[in-house]
Amino acid sequence: MPGIHITDIEAAINFWRERRPSADGFTLALPVQALASLYARMVFQRQDLADEQAFSAAAWAAWQTWYASTPDTPCIAICSTSQGDAVCKGCGRTESEVQYWPEMGPAEKRSTWRRITAEGTAWRFNRYAERARETQGSNAGNS
Repeated sequence: MPGIHITDIEAAINFWRERRPSADGFTLALPVQALASLYARMVFQRQDLADEQAFSAAAWAAWQTWYASTPDTPCIAICSTSQGDAVCKGCGRTESEVQYWPEMGPAEKRSTWRRITAEGTAWRFNRYAERARETQGSNAGNS
């Protein structure tokens, strides 16, 4: 089972730091504290991935709030898997990932997002990047 990558936890920390900045420059908001504790443990233990069970209830709730603010699907409505491609030229997902996306959990989806972003070959990252930005909000929940 895929885990939550440390970069996603860092992104969630930054999400909360922006929304609930420290009033005195020292005190962290509760969601930041919860995520930072997990983040520090991961750094100390030299782990890149955290299992969902490693999250405290507060850290999981904070991470889920960040996760809900991200686009659900990389789809840009140009699906070449329907044309027989093993990997979609539009979004970069495999045919299996496109098919099972609605059943995938947050860790699996974020793992796929990390892979396609690192590869950067899908059209959503080059020739249709503007379209991807425009459809980002309207695709929530779509396959």
